[in-house]
Amino acid sequence: MSTWPDRRILDLLNIEVPILQAPMAGASGSAMAIAVGNAGGLGALPCAMLTHDQLRGEIEAFRAACNGPLNLNFFCHQPPAPDPERDARWKQALKPYYDETGADFDAPTPVSNRAPFDEQSCQLVEAMRPEVVSFHFGLPAAELLQRVKATGAKVLSSATTVEEAIWLEQHGCDAIIAMGFEAGGHRGMFLSDDITSQIGTFALVPQVADAVRVPVIAAGGIADHRGLLAALALGASAVQIGTAYLFCPQAKVSPAHRRALDNAPASDTALTNLFTGRPARGINNRIMRELGPMSALAPHFPLAGGALMPLRAITDPQGNSDFSNLWSGQALRLGKHLDAGELTLDIANEALNILTRRSAF
Repeated sequence: MSTWPDRRILDLLNIEVPILQAPMAGASGSAMAIAVGNAGGLGALPCAMLTHDQLRGEIEAFRAACNGPLNLNFFCHQPPAPDPERDARWKQALKPYYDETGADFDAPTPVSNRAPFDEQSCQLVEAMRPEVVSFHFGLPAAELLQRVKATGAKVLSSATTVEEAIWLEQHGCDAIIAMGFEAGGHRGMFLSDDITSQIGTFALVPQVADAVRVPVIAAGGIADHRGLLAALALGASAVQIGTAYLFCPQAKVSPAHRRALDNAPASDTALTNLFTGRPARGINNRIMRELGPMSALAPHFPLAGGALMPLRAITDPQGNSDFSNLWSGQALRLGKHLDAGELTLDIANEALNILTRRSAF
């Protein structure tokens, strides 16, 4: 496909269609990355919840089945300082649910963790040499980032404001993911924790495209060819799609999550910090409705989920999603039950057909 109007991302990342699969921790793995990569897009592996041995296995599986480039995605948060008083207040707020489910309130609270990019992660990148390395919540320390770039990997990161996009360009990003307010999963915000600073994709993308020289990838509320065409018109060179891929058979979502995706109205998502401590968009469930989606009691990322784990251990096997995150963006009602590769090709082909017809006039 050589008639895309903006080839900067295609040439930068060596892909055939301007579609990146969002690296959705816990919901995507090598099977999805392979399908998207073989369709000409950029497949991604989320690394924050995988051990290095697991990640090596996923990379090897991808290399055995796909010749395309691979994106490894890492979180860049700073682990929080211990705050036992806050942890205790949060667990106390959950006590009625412990009593209801029969979970042991007095047992030690499990640790909910997401691994940030560190020396060991950098060594893995140097050994496995992915073509693309992307980051969430900013960028790692300058020394580590330079080592990543020295491998030849192209570096991407998410910006939720124009200020973050400018910062990312100044600190070495080869392209920037402009993440609109509509996007599912964790907000990539890192210069501010003020949720009122977050703006929608339609407003964010053109302002970021005007503010930086590197290519821009639009994310948030994009699930079909219309979203891709709109993003290109707004100045993006490509799109990153997440929620639409959750409907694919390669998605590793629970039956309860899949039911919620199939049935929830588009208006029934909210930003919540209950499950990890950072704002993330998901489908409303019982705990979000009863405690409110945002709580000042929730421990700092990624520790909030620990006190929920005993509740989930009881309710998840029952198909009950009262205490589980159901990550989803606002475009969930555009989801289709297609293979991830077929979805990628459908979006690209429909968009390209329209672009070709327009250029003929």
